Amino acid sequence: MSGLAAGMGHLLPSAGAGAGVAVLFLGATYLLALGPSQSAHRSGLSLGGLFEPAPLDPARLLRRSVQAAAVGALALLVVAPAYTLGFVWWHQPTQAFDVRRALFLTSLGLPSFDFVDLALGHLLVVALPEEAFFRGYLQSALEDRAPKKVRLLGATLGPGLVVTSAIFALGHFLSVPDVGRFAVFFPSLLFGWLRARTGGIGASVVCHALCNIYVIVLAAGFGLKL
Repeated sequence: MSGLAAGMGHLLPSAGAGAGVAVLFLGATYLLALGPSQSAHRSGLSLGGLFEPAPLDPARLLRRSVQAAAVGALALLVVAPAYTLGFVWWHQPTQAFDVRRALFLTSLGLPSFDFVDLALGHLLVVALPEEAFFRGYLQSALEDRAPKKVRLLGATLGPGLVVTSAIFALGHFLSVPDVGRFAVFFPSLLFGWLRARTGGIGASVVCHALCNIYVIVLAAGFGLKL
């Protein structure tokens, strides 16, 4: 699936490549994990009841959404200092970090009002489809078949976490053949831990989107174009 997604990314026009890959991941997740005989809850894909057969409870949906946003944001705050140091070490920026440049993304040539579109794009077109497939379907399926599990900070984890993260990193490398793309293996471990700890993909979707945006803001602040 990662190879197919990478191939689509190369073959489709750049303007529609992201949407095409998103549809591929969401479609595969639906067929593999949300069919009539599948359990959305078991795969962490209920999303506050959106994909459960029971009537939708708006209060529950709002509560779970707020919880997911809070946990995902907290996870980023915890890892942000170490990630920032690694980012600076890897990219060796030649300019000092400029807050205004970061907030307005001036080095990317984007006006400030485009930040909302950027954020929604990473949340709905990047993070949601990837988390639905990799953490919702793939990690869940692999963990169901793995007899050996360990407890880590309140989450029950097995080899499926590592295998999923390796496939996730390989897919990113195939889409952009740069050895640095393998580094997404490490945030993938965090996303997988969030999936296991919370029982769903909501927090990992939020954290994934925030991580992507944080990278963009860091790059803009240092005057880099990644």
